[in-house]
Amino acid sequence: MRKNIVAGNWKMNTTLQEGLELAKGLDAALKGKAINCDVVIGTPFTHLASIAAAIDTNKIGVAAENCADKNSGAYTGEVSAAMVASTGAKYVILGHSERRAYYNETAEILKEKVLLALANGLTPIFCIGEVLEEREAGKHFEVVDAQIAGSLFDLSAEDFGKLVLAYEPVWAIGTGKTATADQAQEIHAHIRQTIAGKYGQTVADDCSILYGGSCNASNAKELFANPDVDGGLIGGASLAVDKFMPIIEAF
Repeated sequence: MRKNIVAGNWKMNTTLQEGLELAKGLDAALKGKAINCDVVIGTPFTHLASIAAAIDTNKIGVAAENCADKNSGAYTGEVSAAMVASTGAKYVILGHSERRAYYNETAEILKEKVLLALANGLTPIFCIGEVLEEREAGKHFEVVDAQIAGSLFDLSAEDFGKLVLAYEPVWAIGTGKTATADQAQEIHAHIRQTIAGKYGQTVADDCSILYGGSCNASNAKELFANPDVDGGLIGGASLAVDKFMPIIEAF
């Protein structure tokens, strides 16, 4: 069933000690609170096992920010989906715009990552979204459709139903620009329609689609009020408890 989710993506920030302090601070802030969404934190690989052991993982899900497209073997420096799962993490962020842009992750590579994540019991948070030139050229619908079809449409309906999608207008990440609530709703509704065209309306209606572009305490409530926006994938604002909590409480 479709869930409201607020997920933090810490990116390449915090030492292990700083990350533990941040995670414990969030854990303490959530204690005794009735919240209306699932909370997830995406941390560097080095932090996963320590953080999963230090917090209430029934209250806060732990995510890796990536995993390898190979199961095991001579791939120095890579971290497999099985390794991620062994830490106690339950989620993995895949296809983030930074991975696509800086590390040349293709639709085929991401297809393999999704399959391995699912095979190891992880929930992929799969990112899609257009850059500024594509938005200005009116190609944003076309771009997200190609990203979804290229990496996900070989999945069975059952496996697709295990995914969370995150729409990131790449032009709004770290720029201070944010898609308007209307722009977010328009493309989220389109994404849901694209899913329905492949898997049917029930699968589409059950899919959580998060917004991931400079979402913060001041705009979260308006964004989350949209019928097709099911939460946020939060970057910078997830690095401080006092900035992350108001986004969680926006539901």
